[in-house]
Amino acid sequence: MNKDFYNAQIAQELKVKPSQVAAAVHLLDGGASIPFIARYRKEATGSLDEVAVTGIRDRLHQLKELDKRRETVLQSVQGQGKLTEELKEKILACTTLTALEDIYLPYRPKRRTRASIAKEKGLEPLAQKIFAQEGTDPQIEAAGYVDAGKKIHSTAEALAGARDIIAEWMSEDARARSRLRTLFHDRAVISSRVLKGKENDGSKYKDYFEREEPLKGVPSHRILALRRGEKEGFLMVRILPPEEEALSVLRFLFVKSNGKDTDETRLAVEDGYKRLLSLSLETEVRLELKKRADHEAIEIFKNNLRQLLLAPPLGQKNVLAIDPGFHTGCKLVCLDRQGKLLHHETIYITGTGPSEQAASRTVSELCRTYKTEVIAVGHGTAGRETETFIKKIGLPKEVQVVMVNESGASIYSASEAAREEFSNYDVTVRGSVSIGRRLMDPLAELVKIDPKSIGVGQYQHDVDQNLLKDGLDDVVISCVNLVGVEVNTASRQLLTYVSGLGPLRAQAILDYRDTHGPFHQRGELKNVPGLGPKAFEQAAGFLRIHDAKNPLDASAVHPESYGVVEAMARDMGCSLDGLIANAGLISKIPLEKYVSKTIGMPTLLDIKEELAKPGRDPREPFAIFSFQDGVQTLEDLRPGMKLPGVVTNITAFGAFVDIGVHQDGLLHVSQMAQRYIKDPREVVSVHQKVMVTVVAVDLERKRIALSMRAEPGTSSSK
Repeated sequence: MNKDFYNAQIAQELKVKPSQVAAAVHLLDGGASIPFIARYRKEATGSLDEVAVTGIRDRLHQLKELDKRRETVLQSVQGQGKLTEELKEKILACTTLTALEDIYLPYRPKRRTRASIAKEKGLEPLAQKIFAQEGTDPQIEAAGYVDAGKKIHSTAEALAGARDIIAEWMSEDARARSRLRTLFHDRAVISSRVLKGKENDGSKYKDYFEREEPLKGVPSHRILALRRGEKEGFLMVRILPPEEEALSVLRFLFVKSNGKDTDETRLAVEDGYKRLLSLSLETEVRLELKKRADHEAIEIFKNNLRQLLLAPPLGQKNVLAIDPGFHTGCKLVCLDRQGKLLHHETIYITGTGPSEQAASRTVSELCRTYKTEVIAVGHGTAGRETETFIKKIGLPKEVQVVMVNESGASIYSASEAAREEFSNYDVTVRGSVSIGRRLMDPLAELVKIDPKSIGVGQYQHDVDQNLLKDGLDDVVISCVNLVGVEVNTASRQLLTYVSGLGPLRAQAILDYRDTHGPFHQRGELKNVPGLGPKAFEQAAGFLRIHDAKNPLDASAVHPESYGVVEAMARDMGCSLDGLIANAGLISKIPLEKYVSKTIGMPTLLDIKEELAKPGRDPREPFAIFSFQDGVQTLEDLRPGMKLPGVVTNITAFGAFVDIGVHQDGLLHVSQMAQRYIKDPREVVSVHQKVMVTVVAVDLERKRIALSMRAEPGTSSSK
């Protein structure tokens, strides 16, 4: 297919103009990143955002894959000598992979089947006569095909072989597949039952031991749960429409009249559905459901990750970070305002009085020595106990204590990135450093960890791992470039995600920085080996250099637009420094005066906004949060308690909330509001602070039910 066809189809699907699609595709083909296109090429694309550009990229990839498959099909059919002009036109007209595969099915090379064996015995002419349903007497006609040499010993065997051929023709008929596919989508029921003898071992799937529901209403998370139960050998799952309705569709298509040959055709149709077509379409529907469930689960994971990466940063503070522990002690580190490790040691807060007293003195002395402003405590094992201990020491009121979600910190501490940064320290020290830095700047620290290890997904190990990785990488790239990166302090991992860079150029920047010292202006980046004009164009606007000679180097204004900003300053009779953040002058800039062939109003509006708040961090300001004092374990909980909590994960069926008892509680979607909520993301976001009511506590299974409704426990309905 030509590009214009692709552009028109994508434009129609995404409800944008073909010219916008063409511009985005041209930029993508030229090596431009999605953040760069969305931020700095608005004039070309008509201000398409990242979501739209990503959609164009992904759909274009799908269409190109369809073209590859189309070419393979054409070559295969042509190689068989069966490619007519009519068939070629049908193949070229296909706009979906499903339609293409339906047309190709009769020509697809296949293993020996009952039908192919019957054809080898010469029974195809008999099948054709019966299938024509023109009054042929099957018994009389079949008698002529009885041949012991071909292992056809009776008319019954001949007719059975003919029916096998008809059944396969019917199962490969594109019309039949299309109509039954619609019936599956509209009327299929998904049922599950426990396999005999697996009741005890598969008890976690008890809700699915005897279950049946319309396929159309099954949520994605239930599909993934059923698939997991089936894969683990506890459940049998079937997806089928009412059998009589399916057979009625096929009889309408293939049974033409009443007669003996029609009776044989009817038998073949029924056998073909039960033995071939129902299983084929069930497999197809299962794959489609898996794709849909994967897509929805990955979207939830992506949204959760975005919210976590964009969590409010504490900023540059002197931090004492603690990785709590009972028997092994609490590993603490002192970090300066840039996150540099200054000191580390272990304290013990349990045991005898002297050990606790020694721990108290140690923490107090370290806070004085390193001018600690905030104490970060990991939220894992012994976290609440450590928080309580710290608060009882009697530290100055200005020293704040903050609980930090440490999910993934252990993964980081054993990673290559951690070994590279802290080669002389063990994993406990690295984990504590990660906890402290995560508080200071969640984004800068979390990019060092595989997103799948952060724990904000749903059935993440059951979904397509390649799609998951690509989707999460897109989110990390988007977040890093949205916030911007200080080139003189950024880690290699953070620089890797900057538009136009990647791991090799990120390392080259670090090497250059180590050799030549900090960058003083964006233009110096052009001196970095391997960072050519194209890479500079893609990266420069997202890299920041604070205290640079040119104040625009600390902003999101791209160097290609410096000239127009300098012209604005001259026209306003002031310097760049005098213009930046000067609301009075900025409001008077006549933007239309600066519109040209290379710069339009969308970019000028972005520049004006950036001049007002240069380098502004788009993340929300940091706010201190504390759990309820005296509530530290499951045993402390009572139904009716109202407690502060933090949303740690969102799924399709609700959200998990940390209320400070080492076990997240489930806030089911039905308990989020008085009104009906379809998607939990309408109400909550990851890292959001919420007030919840304890509805129920199951100590044996370690489950907590929570509510945000005015009348906890009652379910909202549609």
